[in-house]
Amino acid sequence: MTIEDLNSLECAQFVEAISWVFEHSPWVAERAWEARPFASVEGLHRAMVDQVERGSTKEQLALLRAHPDLGTRARVSEASSAEQAGAGLDQLTPAEFERLRGLNEVYRGKFGFPFLLAVKGSTKHDILDALERRVLSSREEEYRVALEQVYRIARFRLEDIVS
Repeated sequence: MTIEDLNSLECAQFVEAISWVFEHSPWVAERAWEARPFASVEGLHRAMVDQVERGSTKEQLALLRAHPDLGTRARVSEASSAEQAGAGLDQLTPAEFERLRGLNEVYRGKFGFPFLLAVKGSTKHDILDALERRVLSSREEEYRVALEQVYRIARFRLEDIVS
């Protein structure tokens, strides 16, 4: 799909085509549609990020909470599953899985949302190390970092679908 294709879509079609880019949060695409036409993937991404930034704290938290815990064996979206597999999270040893599960639990308990990391280009060791570091952050710091990671994830996803 090209940026021109996206620009030509009616709102419902546009939302259907890219709402998954911001995990289970179609409101982002729906609101960004108003900013058409987009000159580039960067412009589309910026419009979507702007909508999240303008969103309420409740909406932002719902967006963060829509993402799965990394490395879980629960049902996750196709995009999340592929991204996590690319980072080796589908090949964790039992000890690594338990370490990740425990750290995810501590993180979620402390911050109220899952640990978020744009895993593209990362290894399972990078992910575990980042989780161990970030669990020590303040809630305010981590909230901002989590949103920035969601934006990176969305950027990677847009680059994968828009030619």
